[in-house]
This record gives sequence, C-alpha cells and structure tokens, in this order.
Amino acid sequence: MSGGPGLLAALRPVVAREVAAGLLRGCGVGVVEGELLEVGGELGCRISWAGPLGLAVGSEADVQAACGVMHVHGRRYGAPTPLRVDFASVAAGVLAATGALAALRARRFGAAYREVGVSVAQAALFGLAQYLAAATAPDQECAEPSGAGGPPFVAADGVRFELEALAADGWLRFWSELGVGRRVVGRAWLPFQARYGTASCPLPEELFAATRAVGYGRLVRVAAECGVELTVVAARPAVLGGMPWRLRAGGDAGAVREHEFGFGMGPLDGVRVVEIARRVQGPVAGRVLALLGAEVVRVEPVGGDPLRGVPPMTVAGGGGVAVSARFAALNRGKGVLEADLRSAEGRSAVRELLRGSDVLLHSLAPAKVAGLGLDAAAVAALRPGLVYAQASGGGPGLSTDYPVQAHSGLAALLAPDGLPPRPTLLTVCDVLGGLVCAAGTVAALEARERTGRAQHVESSLLSAARLLCGAANRAGGPGGAGGDGGVAVCTDLAVLARDPRVAAALEFGADGCAFVRAPWEFGT
Repeated sequence: MSGGPGLLAALRPVVAREVAAGLLRGCGVGVVEGELLEVGGELGCRISWAGPLGLAVGSEADVQAACGVMHVHGRRYGAPTPLRVDFASVAAGVLAATGALAALRARRFGAAYREVGVSVAQAALFGLAQYLAAATAPDQECAEPSGAGGPPFVAADGVRFELEALAADGWLRFWSELGVGRRVVGRAWLPFQARYGTASCPLPEELFAATRAVGYGRLVRVAAECGVELTVVAARPAVLGGMPWRLRAGGDAGAVREHEFGFGMGPLDGVRVVEIARRVQGPVAGRVLALLGAEVVRVEPVGGDPLRGVPPMTVAGGGGVAVSARFAALNRGKGVLEADLRSAEGRSAVRELLRGSDVLLHSLAPAKVAGLGLDAAAVAALRPGLVYAQASGGGPGLSTDYPVQAHSGLAALLAPDGLPPRPTLLTVCDVLGGLVCAAGTVAALEARERTGRAQHVESSLLSAARLLCGAANRAGGPGGAGGDGGVAVCTDLAVLARDPRVAAALEFGADGCAFVRAPWEFGT
C-alpha cells in the first residue's frame, strides 16, 4: 500500500486499539502505543482490520458489511442495516487484550511468545459464530421463524419496554390476562423463544395492540403475577465505559499447578476450566478459553443440555451423534460431565472435578450458588487458589441480552436514524459479555501467577453493554459504522462461509457446517 505512514496510521483500527490498551492498563500492564501496542515491555500486540483474511476492509462499516453483521442485525428490519456501534472493533479490542494477557502469563512459564495478532474482521466472524453454524448446517428442513419486526412494546402511556419470558406458561398467562387469544399467543411463542438464535422476531400485531391499551403500571403488576420481566427502554446511556470486570484477590494461591506446560495447544495449555453455564454468555467465555488452549469441562444436566437438540442439527464431533449447530459453535472442543446439581451425588462429582481444576466459570443465579455449595468460600476450601469467575446479567431483571440493551441505553444507540430506541436482535451483549468474562478470567490467571494470591473475577452483560456504549462515545457517537463503506454487503451467511477470502477464519465439520477458528495469531 502506498501513501506513507500517515495513511497507514489513519487506517489503524483506532477503537479496537483503544479498547485493548484500556483493558490492559486497567490490569496494571504497561502499554506503549505505536505501529504495534507494546505490552508489558515484552510483547507486541498487532490489531488490524483484516489480518490473514483476504477482505478489502478499512473501517468498522466495511467489516460489518463484508462479514455479515449488517445482514444479521438487519433481519428485524427486512434488509441489511448498519449496527450503529463499533461492535466488531470492541470485540477485537477485548480479544486482543485477552490474547496478550494469556501470552504474558505463558511467558512466565518459559513460552517464547513475542507477538499476538487479532483482526476486526475475525472478531466480527467470531461474534457471528452461532449464526454461521446454523446457516451452513445440512439440516435445514425445520423452517425457522423469519421476518421483520419485533419488540420493544409500547404501553398506553407511551412507555417503551422489553419483555422477557423464559417459560411458556408465564408467556401464556401474561398475554391471556391482556385479552389476547390462546391461538395467537401460541403462534407467537416460537419466534419469541427462538429470537436469540435467529436474530428475528416477527410477532402478531395483536400483541402490540394489547400493550398499547394498558398503562405501564398495570403491565408491571400483571408481569409480576405471571413470572414475566419488563424492562423500560432507556432514552440514552446513563453510564459509559469503565473496566467491564472486577477483580478481587483472595488468600494464598499455594501450589496449584500440576501439569507440564508445553503450550502446544496455546498459551493456556495446562489450565483446566470447569464451566457451569447455559445459553450464550458463559459458553462463549468457555469457548474463548478453550481456543487459547485450556481444557474446558462443561457441567450439564443428566441427559445433556436441552439446547443440544435445537435445530438445525449437525454432526460436529466423533461418533456420528447429531447436535444443534448453534450449540456446537459455542461448545465444541469441551469435555462434559453430566451431573444433577440438585442431588448430593451430582454435587459431589462437581466438587471432585474442581479439586483438580484451575478455574470455575459459572453464570448461576446468585441466590442459587450457596445452596449448591459453589459459592466462592466453599470452592476456595475445595481448591485453594482456584480462579472463581462469575458471569451475570448485571442486576435484577437483567438476566438476558435484550433487557440489558434496553436498560443500559445501548438500544438508543443502535436504532437507525428516525426510529425510537430498540435493541438489536443480534446478541451483542451475550457475545461481548462472554468475551469480557473470558478476558477477566485470563487477567485473573495472570494476576494469580504474578501475586501468588487467589482471584475472584466478576463480569456481566451490563458491563459489556457499557463498554460498547463507551466506545461509541469515544468515537463521537454511534457513527463508527454509519455506512456500508463501499464494500459488497453480505446477504447470505452460507455464501460468506464458502468465500475463499474468509477461509483462514473458518473450519468445517464432516457435514460441511462452518465453525469459527481461534481469532489470534501468536508469534514467537
């Protein structure tokens, strides 16, 4: 490329670099900015737009267009639509910081890592991993809900709100109380329930008409009676940025390493992680740690996680057993321990697993943790020095992605010009929340080795949303991805997966299902 160093500097992914540098400095690691981020005086961190991919991209908008972000976000609008925050750039910054912290920790044990590279395009594809897998799974016979529209709803007094119902009976009771017929309510349940995986939520107009006829105060009372959660959509973000995880030191870590470190699998080779998590946030965090070389063991209910059976299906591993393509995208490469945590036998099996592990990563509700014997104090007694990583929603009623977008004000940044605040149905908080949880976990591992003290790290969907809002604020508003950048806009993830320009970022299962590779390049 011609044009001199000034042009090269202008083409650097500024937001991604600022996010990475901020997170590293927040961990007490020195960063010197130049062509590379010089991390801790030992490691170079290279953040580019495309990395090893053959895409001609030089902005957040280019990446969103080329890598399918606009396509998935636009499903609720009926056409590809720019996501008006720098989602791919922020994800790249978090991934860069995670890779750098992992490499710094590995250097303490003699690894020869000198550089880590991440690209914004690879981060975008990683963020779409479950959508790419679903689009390329051979089992496409089960028609998925698709179409424009979706929440938030509006009350009679003009209050805009998100609704979350995790059980069909609560959903049915709520809408029945508002006078909506059972047939309409039943027809709406599938697209509503599936929206986390499809990024679309076409609901019958009868539901929106029902809320417009009732004041918000009464809606809140009905929701409470039915076990449904309502969240007001904020008009603007109230809190921006900040460190998206909190790290607290515990007692003496003692001698916790029992493995020989070869780093053949990555900088976390020799680390064992016990993951107790459902849905997206926790599994994304575990997937990141596995891609960095850790051994990750999922604790699932007896019979397996129910999400394993959600179509479309793929044969992702050995044995020819079919599993949900979305589930495989987030959980492949992990071991599994089936245990009923409600039983003494199941809890005993988990405790035994923890005794030989380095990290407990969970997204259990705080009210349940102590009763299961998995609170920080109980786990510390089992395994002194264990890193305790807790992922949450961020507060009462904020257990899932879309309410967090609404509450944080992120939804206000995401809406296209002229439209009122509305969350994207692309699971930005779940994905970024998982990346943040993984980054905090690696920061805790590095701090444990540096200080000799156990570590407790807490992160949340809300902290991830605030990080994204803060990045938009630094970029001068939600305009970092305001156009399509003049690049061809992806409108089919299955076609994108077969594009030779993105081949370096993907690998394929035996049946052709596409999975996203590790987004880092480690140099020695």
